[in-house]
Amino acid sequence: MIIIDGSEGEGGGQVVRNALALSLVTGQPFRMTNIRGRREKPGLMRQHLTAVEAACAIGGATCEGVAVGSLEIAFTPGRVVPGEYRFAVGTAGSTSLVLQTVLMPLLLADAPSRLVLEGGTHNMMAPPFEFIDRVFLPIVNRMGPQVSARLVRHGFFPRGGGRIEVEIAPAKLSPVDCIDRGPLQSVSGTALFAALPFNVAEREIKTARRILTDWPEDSFAVRQLSDEQGPGNALLLEAVFEHATEIVTGFGKLGVSAESLAKTAAHRMAGFLASDAFAGPYLADQLLLPFALAGGGSFTTVKPSQHALTARDIIERFTGERWVFEQQSSGCHLVRHA
Repeated sequence: MIIIDGSEGEGGGQVVRNALALSLVTGQPFRMTNIRGRREKPGLMRQHLTAVEAACAIGGATCEGVAVGSLEIAFTPGRVVPGEYRFAVGTAGSTSLVLQTVLMPLLLADAPSRLVLEGGTHNMMAPPFEFIDRVFLPIVNRMGPQVSARLVRHGFFPRGGGRIEVEIAPAKLSPVDCIDRGPLQSVSGTALFAALPFNVAEREIKTARRILTDWPEDSFAVRQLSDEQGPGNALLLEAVFEHATEIVTGFGKLGVSAESLAKTAAHRMAGFLASDAFAGPYLADQLLLPFALAGGGSFTTVKPSQHALTARDIIERFTGERWVFEQQSSGCHLVRHA
């Protein structure tokens, strides 16, 4: 049994999600202590609990210590069974993070699957639906499987109530090289809001335009959702290249002004555009697992985050294979199998 200290490295929920996915794929059980040991509130939160329950459901697995606040679990995988599943976080906990847990095992199954995930779709500390749909899944689909996702209803923090539906046609993962993102084809900025004053979104767009001065005026828009989906707010900045897409998101939060949210997001996007990296920091975190399971491939990214370095270490624990980040003369990092 693999023993993992959940406080090592990044010390958050990503360690749990990657361990669950890798355990189901490799058939190796694990025990994890000090779960989310680096977080202000350690232990399993509702979204992590749902991820564990989802892993148990699709993989015929057993798990000891499954409870909100639990600091230790022992997970024993069974056989992954494709099919139709519904998982509800029950709060604004992220549907995207639950998807990350079960996607790779189901991609490698022997029949198609359909997932219905309910909870948060646009909340901090997790990729929004648009990122999963337009940034991450196109790369996965280049590797062989075909995955499509549909946003049925937005779910903002703290209310939640969102719903996404995912169709998975499995296939063997084939290595791909994602080095050159190609020329920039289009840019856009969208301020989503529900049950909030219209001027919140207007101020976000105004601030982003002031920083991203070379973006066309008509590339910015405001989208008002029905009040029943709120209150909630997110600013999505998207850059579409020939071979890749990047989405930078700012999430509305009490105590954070529209101007501050938009300024941070716009500067992050400007920084990515100034580089020639294929993947931003959040995409790099997510690509490591499918690339490792494909047994090869490579991609370029910006300076690796602690999330990415921790994901690399967990992958090595389960597969024995090492992935390296090599800084290039351009300042980017090449990520490849050692």
